[in-house]
Amino acid sequence: MKLTNLRALVAAIDEGSMRAAARRLGVSQPALTKMVRELERELATTLLLRSTTGVLATAQGMVLYDRAVAADRELAHAVDQIQQLDGRMTGSLTIGAVPLAVMLLVPETLRTFGRAFPDIQLRIIEELYIAQLTRLRKGEVDIALGPLPEHLPPGEFAVETLMPIDMVIVVRKGNPLGRARRLADLAQAPWVYTGANADSGYAKTLFENHGMKPPPAGALVNSTLGLLSIIASGNCVGLLPHQIAVHPFAAQHLQVVAVAEGPLQLTLGALARADAALKPSVRHFMAHLHRAAHHLSDPLR
Repeated sequence: MKLTNLRALVAAIDEGSMRAAARRLGVSQPALTKMVRELERELATTLLLRSTTGVLATAQGMVLYDRAVAADRELAHAVDQIQQLDGRMTGSLTIGAVPLAVMLLVPETLRTFGRAFPDIQLRIIEELYIAQLTRLRKGEVDIALGPLPEHLPPGEFAVETLMPIDMVIVVRKGNPLGRARRLADLAQAPWVYTGANADSGYAKTLFENHGMKPPPAGALVNSTLGLLSIIASGNCVGLLPHQIAVHPFAAQHLQVVAVAEGPLQLTLGALARADAALKPSVRHFMAHLHRAAHHLSDPLR
């Protein structure tokens, strides 16, 4: 299969329009249509359903789309790595980071890394919960920056331990649940979960660590604003890093619930796929992250 044809299919599915896809790739619409039809003939199947309103991928088209996107991403990583190994520090680096890391570590890391490697384009994607490491495994991010999951598969990831995190319980100011003194007092309250589903998340970990059944999920969110808004405007309970919970912006709407069991203690770290860690820009960025964490923990140095 020709890479140009695969990119034509990806563009058509992304844009939902042959005309828009052709414009995105800088080719004529007939040329793009020909590329997609070559793929369909080669595979003896239909990849796109065409209508007057645009195009949709068939099930077969989505299978090839997913593989084509992954292949194109891996090729781009290979080009970056080859150039960097040859001493040309160019290319891009994508970081998936939890809000605490975005607030505390990323600014200083971007400052020092950007000064040392100005030709590396950096992209930051905020993640509330990285424990599944889905983006990292799929190659959508080069580095995942967040609480280190337990039981990491040996050898799959390069790991850089950075700093401890205390995840504290928070509720809306004035919420009667704010008077809770034990975790059991909150066992029947609706909790905001930040995992991919109600079977994961830091709330589940907190309760299980104390031998308790996880509480019901009142909501599932994957954005900081969503998390803050739901807790601040309702009766849900949630977990936030202590530094964010006491930040003036959050503290005017939320209160920390001081339970006897204390906070959920986690370790903030950086993870990269073991093979991706061979990419010089990944190694350098992780070193700059470690330096930023060191200065944060010892600001007088």
